[in-house]
Amino acid sequence: MLHLPRFLERLFRRETSYSSESETSLFKRLHLHLTFWYSAVLGGALLIFCLVIYFSVQYLLFSSVRGELATQAQIIAGPRRESGSFCNRQQPPNPRPGPAIRPMPPRVLVACFDQSGQQLPTETANEQSFQALIPGEFLDNSLVKSALQRDNQTDIVDTGDTYGHIYRYAHVITNPETRTVEGVILIGESIAPQESALNILLIVLISTGGLVLLGAVAGGLFLSHRAMQPARLAFTRQQSFIANASHELRTPLTFLCANAEILLEERNYLPPEDVTLLEDIQTEATHMAALANNMLTLARLDMGDIKLHHEHDILDLTALAESAVRQGKALADQRDIHLRAEGPKPLYVIGDPILLEQTILVLLENAIKYNRPNGQVVLCTSQENDTVRLEVQDTGIGIAPEHLPRLGERFYRVDKARSRAVGGTGLGLSIARGIIRAHGGSLQFVSQPEQGTAVKITLPAMNAPLRPRVAEGG
Repeated sequence: MLHLPRFLERLFRRETSYSSESETSLFKRLHLHLTFWYSAVLGGALLIFCLVIYFSVQYLLFSSVRGELATQAQIIAGPRRESGSFCNRQQPPNPRPGPAIRPMPPRVLVACFDQSGQQLPTETANEQSFQALIPGEFLDNSLVKSALQRDNQTDIVDTGDTYGHIYRYAHVITNPETRTVEGVILIGESIAPQESALNILLIVLISTGGLVLLGAVAGGLFLSHRAMQPARLAFTRQQSFIANASHELRTPLTFLCANAEILLEERNYLPPEDVTLLEDIQTEATHMAALANNMLTLARLDMGDIKLHHEHDILDLTALAESAVRQGKALADQRDIHLRAEGPKPLYVIGDPILLEQTILVLLENAIKYNRPNGQVVLCTSQENDTVRLEVQDTGIGIAPEHLPRLGERFYRVDKARSRAVGGTGLGLSIARGIIRAHGGSLQFVSQPEQGTAVKITLPAMNAPLRPRVAEGG
């Protein structure tokens, strides 16, 4: 029986290892996370698919252009090698002549360069008219010089409104007998039709992918909701079991404590070993009763019962702090701790007086138990804009920085041996944090080893000139 409280602690820790969130917020967060990851994975797959389609079509379109230009360059270069000159053929005619008032420029542009990269004159029917039609961007010899060093090369240049983007192909002319380079034929073609097709494809991919992704998000919300239903049912049953078990344990534990206390009143008539056993029974039963009460409170917090059903009264937080100081004075006097409350009055908040007072008493009890003889505990209240703050400051042993992020976890104790000695269960701060969250506030810890600890409660302020109702402690 002496090990039963530890068993209950391990059971409750395993069953409630998640954070102390309400059922609604917990499953809402999980629901959104599942939907997000489902949509993100599908979105990534869609993006990869669209990129593969787009660049594959782009490669096929530009490959056909390159093949056409290479074929025309070979046709142009063939007879020139026989005649000893590779640049004496007329420019291929424009297959799509424009109106008489403004002839369209040739669809295929041709320019010749010698082995040093200098442009050669092109023998055409009207050379000056042809040269005027070729944009300067096309005649840039950077691609020619690259081809002279690395064989045939391609690139894309922008000629602005004249031709738009032109796909250029530099074909190196080599003497078949001497194997020497005679020059380069630079041939190019506007890729406006290909770019138009790619733009249409891009619009189709983006619109289709967007619609599919929106459908995936909607489907993800539906599927994740369906998937969370068994977990939600298991969660509800688990919390109901914990609440029912804790509630059923309270009555026999109360009788056990009472019976042990009655027997200890006759300790003078009992053997010493029986007295020791009864004292152990009373101590463990008291610890178990406190643990059962805390488990019941946390189970109600998890199920949202406290948040939904706690009273909504207008309270003076400073008066609540003063009431908590009066209730904790006896414990503080036993440990030679100086206890006081200070702050402006009134500071209005909306909440449940019993729950908020319970929270303050939990923090106050910890500040007293983990303090030094002749130490101090101060409860300070203040208001900043739309928030009201209550800070419990002590001059105790303090807490190491590595423990601060875990404060408020269930059954977590900084000093387990000392916490057990002073009767702690490791659930007080979890309950306090859950109550403050249920009231729309926050709980923060600031501490330095050997310099004391400050616990800050922040709640929404209620600036209303109404008479508050404050629970007075006995």
